[in-house]
Amino acid sequence: MSDLSTPNCPKQSIYNITLKDLSDWLIEQGEKSFRATQIWNWLYVKRVDTFSEMSDLSISTRWLLDKHFSLTTMVEDTLQRSKDGTIKCLLKLSDGNLIETVLMKHAYGLSICVTTQVGCNIGCTFCASGLLTKSRDLTAGEIVEQVRYMQKKLDLEADKKRVSHIVVMGIGEPFDNYDNVLRFIRIVNHPQGLAIGARHITVSTSGLDRKIRAFAHEGLQVNLALSLHAANNELRTRIMKLNKAIPIEKLMEAVDYYLDQTNRRITFEYILLKDVNDLESSAFDLANLILARNRLHLIHVNLIPYNPVHEFDHYKRSESKAIHRFVSILRAQGINAVVRGEHGTDIDAACGQLRSKQLKARAAIRPIAIGINS
Repeated sequence: MSDLSTPNCPKQSIYNITLKDLSDWLIEQGEKSFRATQIWNWLYVKRVDTFSEMSDLSISTRWLLDKHFSLTTMVEDTLQRSKDGTIKCLLKLSDGNLIETVLMKHAYGLSICVTTQVGCNIGCTFCASGLLTKSRDLTAGEIVEQVRYMQKKLDLEADKKRVSHIVVMGIGEPFDNYDNVLRFIRIVNHPQGLAIGARHITVSTSGLDRKIRAFAHEGLQVNLALSLHAANNELRTRIMKLNKAIPIEKLMEAVDYYLDQTNRRITFEYILLKDVNDLESSAFDLANLILARNRLHLIHVNLIPYNPVHEFDHYKRSESKAIHRFVSILRAQGINAVVRGEHGTDIDAACGQLRSKQLKARAAIRPIAIGINS
């Protein structure tokens, strides 16, 4: 079994490991391979907190697991609850880093937005996630644990609802942590794991063209979303630094390749910024970009009202009239476009906002504390 250790944690997370890898490891340890299925049942169905609770395993097997693996590599740091039922949590990792995880309630079920990196290097000029550059990737186990953490919270509620959908669009660029994200997907999608259907999982990328091409060959039924936010190079480069390295023409070649190979729908995510990319001309640019693909049935547009970030106060939220006009232009061209429902607007809703705010507050307090203790 390959090294899947979690930074600063003496034992690797049990959630890093696929069912097959666990089976192989057990055989190496002189155990029966079928024990892997029993262990996964305890992890993902019964959701135990200790190996000692795995009562159908021998004491020696439980001891072996406890010696080599950890069941928890993160703890709750800060929790926010919105009036609409959204839960946003700041989790502290074993190395002290902080990440965000969000649970949202929809008419169709409960979705969780997971983080894939500590910080982000994409550098979108409107996004709080990029205020702090990437320090490391998360392991697959650390991503799985975010889902487990929120599900454990739901288990304590009277109706004991289940996480039904996953969106991989928290802090970080998922395709910049490609292997760990793919391992995560295969674990949570596995029928003996969390058994979350592939079509209930969405991965969002800022536009890493080579990884989009690679993703087309993974054989997954997972949904793909592209954070586009502008349909011409001048504007997209201004608000997304990545576009300088991967301009729209190159990105659209990867999109066309993905559509050709998979015949699966792709969603263009488009955050509306007042007087920046919400003008009628921007709407027509987007419409023309989509119409040029000649696959209207495979392209969906998700228009997102902007959640203002204090550090980027030059960006404002689009007015309702502009949003309505924008979506009307797209629909008039036969394009499937919707305005995304909002969640957690009364808390630090923007991606990375809670983490950034907490880290800044603690940095401001730290010198004072040192002075008092000296």
